Amino acid sequence: MGRVTERRKVIRIRDGMVSSRPDTLVAEEPLEIRLNGKPLAITMRTPGDDFALAAGFLVSEGVLAAASDLLNIVYCAGATVDGSNTYNVVDVRTAPGVIMPDITLERNVYTTSSCGLCGKASLDAVRTTARWPISDTPPVHVEPELLASLPDRLRAAQRVFDRTGGLHAAALFSEDGELLDIREDVGRHNAVDKLVGRALQNGDLPLSRTILLVSGRASFELAQKAVMAGIPVLAAVSAPSSLAVDLAAEAGLTLVGFLRGSSMNVYAGEGRIALRAAAAQG
Repeated sequence: MGRVTERRKVIRIRDGMVSSRPDTLVAEEPLEIRLNGKPLAITMRTPGDDFALAAGFLVSEGVLAAASDLLNIVYCAGATVDGSNTYNVVDVRTAPGVIMPDITLERNVYTTSSCGLCGKASLDAVRTTARWPISDTPPVHVEPELLASLPDRLRAAQRVFDRTGGLHAAALFSEDGELLDIREDVGRHNAVDKLVGRALQNGDLPLSRTILLVSGRASFELAQKAVMAGIPVLAAVSAPSSLAVDLAAEAGLTLVGFLRGSSMNVYAGEGRIALRAAAAQG
């Protein structure tokens, strides 16, 4: 839609010298997601891949599990007082027979990168709505060296980040390290939803033999999205939250944090990582 970036004037100060120049910024606009005509959630996102974002969001909420669950997604016309279409409201129509979980309809009014329920209620919600247990048989087996190579490959594929420096990214890799898909967004949770939504549309769920890599930290919400998509390995370049670790341990998700250079921390599911004999003592 040509709205991924915008230009703004900036005053630049370098070594005491002041100049004025245009700067490229990542766009951020609200997206309202309606479910069968009823408002469900609002998220701040970078425009683009909106249908995939909405579909992926509904996968993580336990509403959609397969392409056949989805009837269609449309932009809502007349979203403003004058009747013009802002392309900031989408309506997801589900196929007949798709059940609407109560927790989804009660939980989401406004969603941000830190949204979600808290503590045990969050873990119970994921446990009761997950369509597929994480069941990679035989188990995905990942070499630490392969994991260490992924952040550079993610960064190299971030086209919009190169122009703005202001986007998160999520990438899906095969167990052999092949880059399957990458999405960028101002919110890391939206980037993951776009990946998962695209997989749903292509009939690729569950993503049982893949690795999900996210820029930034690994929140509970990102671990939830990985579990709901059947992804066995989640890696992040920064720290996980305590609740993300709890969910990973309970759901059988391999969770890797602080993936930087050749270093990383494995917080859960270490059985999928090809650890050497030099295990830490203590």
